[in-house]
Order: sequence, then C-alpha cells, then structure tokens
Amino acid sequence: MRPLFGSDSSVRTSAPLEGAPPHPLDNPARSSLTGPHARFAERRGDVLRYPPDVSPFVALPESLTERDWADAAALVGPGGLVSCSAAELTPPAGWEVVARGAGVQLTGDAVAAAPDEEAVRLTGADVPEMLALVELTRPGPFLPRTIELGHYLGVRRRGELVAMAGERLSPPGWTEISAVCTHPAHRGQGLAARLVRAVAAGVRARGQTPFLHAAASNTNAIRLYERLGFRLRRTTTFHSVRAPAR
Repeated sequence: MRPLFGSDSSVRTSAPLEGAPPHPLDNPARSSLTGPHARFAERRGDVLRYPPDVSPFVALPESLTERDWADAAALVGPGGLVSCSAAELTPPAGWEVVARGAGVQLTGDAVAAAPDEEAVRLTGADVPEMLALVELTRPGPFLPRTIELGHYLGVRRRGELVAMAGERLSPPGWTEISAVCTHPAHRGQGLAARLVRAVAAGVRARGQTPFLHAAASNTNAIRLYERLGFRLRRTTTFHSVRAPAR
C-alpha cells in the first residue's frame, strides 16, 4: 500500500542547507505578508501579522531574539495570541502555550485542476453563511474578513450553502487552498474534491501553484488531497501561544 504521505524521498522535514535561500513555503505567512499580501501587514520590528479579523497568523522571523518576542507581545497586545507554524517554537517566560499540533504541508504541482459548473463565486454578502458552515464543520480559521485574501467558491443546494473552498496565504508564486468544508448532510458526494480542483484551476490560471496545510491527524482529508495529486512537501507544527497579560 502506498504511504499516506507519499514517497519518503520527496519529503523535507528539516531546515534548508546553510546559505541556501529560503523557499517561500518555508514560512508562508511571512512570505505572504512581505509579498502579495503586504497591504494587510501590521508590523512591529521584524514581526508581522494579519489584522485579527482577517487571519490569526503571526509571521515571526526565523531566528527569534528577545526583542522579537517583545515586539510580538506588543503587536498582539496583552493576552493576545500568536498563531504560527514552525518546526520548533520555545516562547520565553511569561508566555503560555495554548495549543500545539502536528501538521503537514502539501503542494499541488500535479493536481488535475478543473473548473466546476456548479461552483459559484462567494462574496462578502455570503460571509454570514460561510461563517456558519465553518462553525459547523471546523476546517480551520475563517474570520469575517478572510474572504478578502482571495477567491472563494461554494456549492448551493436549494439556496443553502453546503460546501466551500477558497484561497488564503499567498507566498510569491503560490496560493494556499483553505476552508475546504462540506455540510455533514451533503458529504459523500465529492463536493470537496470538486471545489479543490476548481479553486486550483483559478490558481493555475494566474500562473501560480496551489498548496495547502492539514492537521496530520486528519488522515481522511490528506488521503483526499493525495488522490487529487497533492504531495507532501514537509511536516510542521502548528503553535498557538498567549502573550503575557501585562
């Protein structure tokens, strides 16, 4: 049986070789906020973040100093959360580790992208329904202004939004597919696969390559993405740490 994460020879789990230029996907939130998503960036020193109603992600520098942690605390405010992905993250005294979880990053160079006739473009008017679907299905962070990060597609049945997927992080040359979810009453119909292909088709049309993240424990989603042609690029850890209250 083929390994869940594809061929081990293609997986990069360690840091780049010393002196090698960083890959845009090694720190995708930072690559996005210093590149295509610079208009969203809120900055303190060398630490950046999205507005808290757009995305929870904070972009930290690769080698963290005490000054960087102080800047992160000032940026998110007392008791604020720093959410990021990194192989390791050891906050200083006074910070609280709220959550840590193993994750995977997959790239879609070989995805069979294709438009979908039933998929409709979602807009700001659809956000209340999108938030309700996310609350029900828990695909990952989706906030009131997340839709501003890229294109989102959905499928409606009898007027009800029952499935969606869209674009989130945007490192140069890449677009992350995110918020892939289907109402429980409509699962098993291939809607998630169709929407991922449709979003990927839009990404490809702009000359970019799709990628995505998933919790390592979400093996059903990972199997779906592998069937669509995504391949594991690296493993990572999702971190959420709380700044000191004062």
